[in-house]
Amino acid sequence: MTQNKARRTNKIEFLQLPWAQEVPGSNPGAPTTSSCVFQARLWMSVRYEMNLMNCSDTSRPSPETIHHRSWMSLLALAAVLMSLPVAAAGQGSSSNATEMVRIEGIVVDANGQRVANALVFLEEKGGARLAKTTANADGTFVLSLNHAGTFALRAEKTGLCTAVTQTLTLAAGEKKHVDLVLASPPGAKAENPGAPTPAGAMELQDEPSFTVAGVTDWSNVGLHSSDTNSRTSEGLAKDTLKLKSRGGRNSPADAPPGKYDSASECIAKGDFVEAREQVRKALAAGDDAEGHRLLGDLDERLGDPLDAVREYERAARMYPSEQNYFDWGSELLLHKAVQPAVEVFTTGSGKHPDSARMLAGLGAALYAAGSYDEAARRLCEASDKIPSDPAPYLFLGKMEKTAPVPLPCSEEKLSRFVQDQPANALANYYYAVALWKKQRGSESPSGVQRVEALLEKAVTLDPKLGEAYVQLGILYAAQGGFERAIPVYKKAIEVNPDLGEAHYRLSLAYKRIGEESKAHQEFQEYKRVEQTETATIEQQRRELGQFLIILKNQPAAASPR
Repeated sequence: MTQNKARRTNKIEFLQLPWAQEVPGSNPGAPTTSSCVFQARLWMSVRYEMNLMNCSDTSRPSPETIHHRSWMSLLALAAVLMSLPVAAAGQGSSSNATEMVRIEGIVVDANGQRVANALVFLEEKGGARLAKTTANADGTFVLSLNHAGTFALRAEKTGLCTAVTQTLTLAAGEKKHVDLVLASPPGAKAENPGAPTPAGAMELQDEPSFTVAGVTDWSNVGLHSSDTNSRTSEGLAKDTLKLKSRGGRNSPADAPPGKYDSASECIAKGDFVEAREQVRKALAAGDDAEGHRLLGDLDERLGDPLDAVREYERAARMYPSEQNYFDWGSELLLHKAVQPAVEVFTTGSGKHPDSARMLAGLGAALYAAGSYDEAARRLCEASDKIPSDPAPYLFLGKMEKTAPVPLPCSEEKLSRFVQDQPANALANYYYAVALWKKQRGSESPSGVQRVEALLEKAVTLDPKLGEAYVQLGILYAAQGGFERAIPVYKKAIEVNPDLGEAHYRLSLAYKRIGEESKAHQEFQEYKRVEQTETATIEQQRRELGQFLIILKNQPAAASPR
């Protein structure tokens, strides 16, 4: 009886023992190697204690008891022997574990709603697929790889535009959080009858289909494209903002002359806080759109974008001038409210069909939404409004440079840009990019010569145009002229040491001619430049913030994390 009680007590203690700590990424509840060894040793301890008890017992054990004890001993020995190779393997693989890179994140749509069951791919720079997973029901995903490198992350789901992250350079053992945003394609039908029409097909209406609910940190939100395209989108948003200065103030009938002179004096002195107070006092004496537009400008300068966008909206609703609509759309685009920006610019363009800058803003918003062809068409229309204005061509050139395929009407309009402004270095550069992109693969001698002549003219007109030197090097390398490309890449680095692509291309050229040491050195420099630039951009994104949007007649969107 005493022996049976001891056996039962020890067995209960064994079953109640917790598992050892789980390995990250393993199946929940699965034992680790140390857990298995510990259990085997416990069984041996139980066996040993039972033998001691038997020594103090003068009675002879029954055959059933002997059989049971023998079975337990064999089981304990087998557990120990089986655990030893596993433990050794675990110790040998610890160095491999430290090399693992891990990427986790969330797939969301343009409204911040999480997207379930999207396919997520991890690819090497250049397109080779390394890993694939499917997002969970809550949109989360995790991907791991056993080596460091430079990667891109891509998400796909039927009915939504593909999302591709910025380039990710991960060191051994590094972990990174990346969220991906899948946009609705232009012209897609809304799932709910009461939902607004998606980007590119917004109905013209005075009542917006959205509300700006707040501002959040944007640093972890993915975009609808590659890193280069996402940075282009941000640059275009800032370029759109610069076009605000081209517009005149609202009609004198909207606000009496001299009403805001004291505020203007404060602005001239740089005292924006006092200027805002002066505008508020003037508005208290009499409400008008001009005062709300000024408040929007001052709120943005003072780091309060939420109040700024609401003031711009109030101004546009009170007085739907071209200036007010443009200011409203530009503010939305600057803070990554892409679909609302498309809606406002579309409405503003309908109300002011002769505004070239409204079309330029719409093109920039469509590009940010991943609608590259529609974006290009709006820019082409804008260039036709005022053919002598370089802004639409420059927008179009930046889009052409980073879009994955040649854009419609781009070559024709950039050709006109060069013809009308032959002394403009960027005109020659962007037209060369469009021609090279179109004939890439065929590389006819006449086409190559034309591209080369345009690029050489561009660097002659502007010797500090580093991007043109890089493109010239790419042209030489495509023809096998790596030794000819190297000094051109070096020139690009000389005029702009922080031009990451120049270091990357130079590294490839050195590798092709067998200069491995120099290739490694340039690649390390490329990584340094990319890391510095990425850190700067992420800091700017955090400071800028992203608007949280609620679509009317739909539930509030979850904030991206």
